[in-house]
Amino acid sequence: MVELDRIDHSIIRELQKNSRITVTELASRVGLSKTPCQVRMRRLEEQGYITGYTALVNQTKLGLSHIAFAQVTLDDTSSNALAAFNHSVKQISAVEQCHMIAGNFDYLLKVRTRNMAEYRQVLGEQISALPHVLQTSTFVVMENVKDAEL
Repeated sequence: MVELDRIDHSIIRELQKNSRITVTELASRVGLSKTPCQVRMRRLEEQGYITGYTALVNQTKLGLSHIAFAQVTLDDTSSNALAAFNHSVKQISAVEQCHMIAGNFDYLLKVRTRNMAEYRQVLGEQISALPHVLQTSTFVVMENVKDAEL
């Protein structure tokens, strides 16, 4: 892989701010002409630095304003148990993020639902039923102060 230079980092930053920007505008902002900018973008995509383009959605307007973080402790942390959990947790649409943690518990899940009642149902019927779940603990978000996307 080619090491990224200042212009590559600038391209990535600009695309993170607005992935719908035209190549001409992007090139202007990073100090290139259109063709070299397109070549760099293609290289960044091919090398996996840029993995896709997406729309940021206002989840609250879609009725998904309840956010909770669930700590999950497993009863088994063998490779097979972790793989089973990882595969299964991806099937739960309410789980927005899942991170394996080094600490007093094994996973931290960001769960987005319409309300507390729906969260209780997701926790009780889906998260707690995941392979090897021993225990969960929930932290409810009172206010979203900062998101990387915003």
